[in-house]
Amino acid sequence: MAGGKEQLPEDQKNQDMPKGCFELLRYKPERHERFRDTLLIIATLIAAVTFQAGVNPPGGIWQDNDNGHVAGRAIYASQRIAFYVFLVSNTFALSTSLLVIGCLTYRFPLHVQISVATVSMMVTYASAIFAVTPHESVRFRYVLISAALPVICQCIIQMWGKVKDNSDSHKGKAPQNARW
Repeated sequence: MAGGKEQLPEDQKNQDMPKGCFELLRYKPERHERFRDTLLIIATLIAAVTFQAGVNPPGGIWQDNDNGHVAGRAIYASQRIAFYVFLVSNTFALSTSLLVIGCLTYRFPLHVQISVATVSMMVTYASAIFAVTPHESVRFRYVLISAALPVICQCIIQMWGKVKDNSDSHKGKAPQNARW
């Protein structure tokens, strides 16, 4: 230490801060359990927030039938495009987080019970958004697509990995391990 300041090693002087942070957060196989646990916590928090936002939409719901609105419908739905973007994005986030939870808890001792609870949660969410959304303001097929899209993408990724591994084994290369 010269002048009360700590000297950094030469290899650390050239690293910028974001690169160093990303290196700390990079997945490493020896930290697999902690990494999975952290992802499970993050996915659970996202699921809780998005579920709550769908059940209790921003702005609340109308309490009466005055001035052309219907009691029990989302106030935010009066801004059609903004509400539509919210509903599709929120549904996509919930579905993605539930998929991550399902993948991370696969082969856990209570996996079947977790799966039943997850499906029940999605059905509850769907019935809640259906109840508070004015039917004339949203095309529900897009909400359904946003709910199914993460699962469809995961299936495509899995199939692509198997096709690639199969073609690698036919070419004489060693197949890579499956990700899940």
